[in-house]
Amino acid sequence: MKVLVIGGGGRCHAIVDALGRSPRVTKIWCAPGNAGIARQAECVPLRDTDVEGLLAFARREGADLTVVGPESALAAGIVDAFRAAGLRIFGPTQAAARIETSKRFAKELMLRYAVPTAAYRVFSDYGEAADYVRSQPLPAVLKYDGLAAGKGVVIARTPGEADAALRDMLLDDRFGHGQVVVEEFMEGPEFSLMCFVAGRRVVPMALAQDHKRAYDGDRGPNTGGMGACSPLPFITPEEERWAVEHVMQPVADALADEGCPFTGVLYGGLMRTRDGIRVVEFNARFGDPETEVVLPRLESDFFEACMAVAEGREPGPLRWRDEATLGIVLASEGYPGPCEKGAEIRGAEDTGALVYHMGTALRDGRLVTAGGRVLIVVGRGATLAEARDRALEAAGRIGCDRLFYRRDIGAQALGGKKLLPLRETD
Repeated sequence: MKVLVIGGGGRCHAIVDALGRSPRVTKIWCAPGNAGIARQAECVPLRDTDVEGLLAFARREGADLTVVGPESALAAGIVDAFRAAGLRIFGPTQAAARIETSKRFAKELMLRYAVPTAAYRVFSDYGEAADYVRSQPLPAVLKYDGLAAGKGVVIARTPGEADAALRDMLLDDRFGHGQVVVEEFMEGPEFSLMCFVAGRRVVPMALAQDHKRAYDGDRGPNTGGMGACSPLPFITPEEERWAVEHVMQPVADALADEGCPFTGVLYGGLMRTRDGIRVVEFNARFGDPETEVVLPRLESDFFEACMAVAEGREPGPLRWRDEATLGIVLASEGYPGPCEKGAEIRGAEDTGALVYHMGTALRDGRLVTAGGRVLIVVGRGATLAEARDRALEAAGRIGCDRLFYRRDIGAQALGGKKLLPLRETD
């Protein structure tokens, strides 16, 4: 079987790696890919939103399956185009992907179908939004109603922070012209539950926890994710089952009832609050960096699971390795703000751990930084503590004077110091 993977970050590197473990897969392309992915797949110089170009390539090369990584491609309607052409593709339609691409759509769907989440209001006018936020207790959770590359959520703890965020989103159109969802602030440990979904068929994957803040102690600005770990000892099997039965299954059923059945990966960003498990957000694809710690634990054939979902079949019960994984992201100095590119990276292939490339390139035969998040180093072990130690040791072997990383990934799961409440972003 020949497979086309759309995307180019660490998530897609982990997808390519998992597909490569299947005995049925003989050829993998990745568009556009990156320097690390190029070691395991043939990279194709096509943007992930170039729907016509990607469709033409898949037709010409005879791709048996296409797997979509980033949300930008889903929002561009790539699944609709491939299906119209009779090609198998793993991912939701543009209409079903609204569960991620529109915060308002997701909140209204949850309200209609009694899925537990935070109370909210939606605003398109800056003045009305500012007046409402001033009338509510802080912190305030402000979410841009659309895609914002992981930076469209602000937890405003002061009136000044709230006003600045509302100006960004409604007056300066930092992420585009849109609306803002103002949510009730929730507290508690957060966790990520990804499920294979084929219409009303829902099969959960292993739990993971993302770490969104840039710096140790869960401080600093929100990022796309600075690390992740799996499994999560602080979530019980009963709580996991409850989340599947009362959140993930009802949402899959709701999307089917609304005329836009979901196929692909439905990602639930969930929080265990004092009032029970509540939804923080949904994504319509594999999480990043959760994918980089979940897929290495998958013992079942990943290609077979994706193909089953693309054909509308249940992927069957999944088998998971009895091990722990912990990933540490190495990011460029200045991330999530402006950061320089082109710094040389040394030793990335000699760490003794899994290393997935997130934003790298080759320049004159040298590996260099080419993005905000550059690499994720994944340690594996019998316990989370062992996986953390191996990840930290491996990260320390990588040489680059323009990279930084957190040293406390997994602290909450390991029962260490209490972190600030974690908050997912879109």
